[in-house]
Amino acid sequence: MMTARRKLESGVFVFAVFGALLIIPPLVYIFNHPILFFGIPQIVVYLFGVWALMVIGTGILTHYLPHASDEDSHEGDE
Repeated sequence: MMTARRKLESGVFVFAVFGALLIIPPLVYIFNHPILFFGIPQIVVYLFGVWALMVIGTGILTHYLPHASDEDSHEGDE
C-alpha cells in the first residue's frame, strides 16, 4: 500500500506531465487565432493561463507535501 507521501509525489509527477502536455505545439496551435481578449491575443492568454495554473497548482501540492525526515531518507537502507 502506498503511503500518503508517495501518493502525493505521484500526483505531482502527473500534474507536471499534464502541464507539459498543455504547452505542446499541436495543442497550443488550437488557440492561435486572431481573437483578442482586452487587446491581448488568445494564444498569449492561453499560455499565461496554463503557466499561472501550473505555478498555483505546484504551490498547493508542495504545501501539502510533508518534509522528508531523516527516517524517510534511510528507508531503503534496512
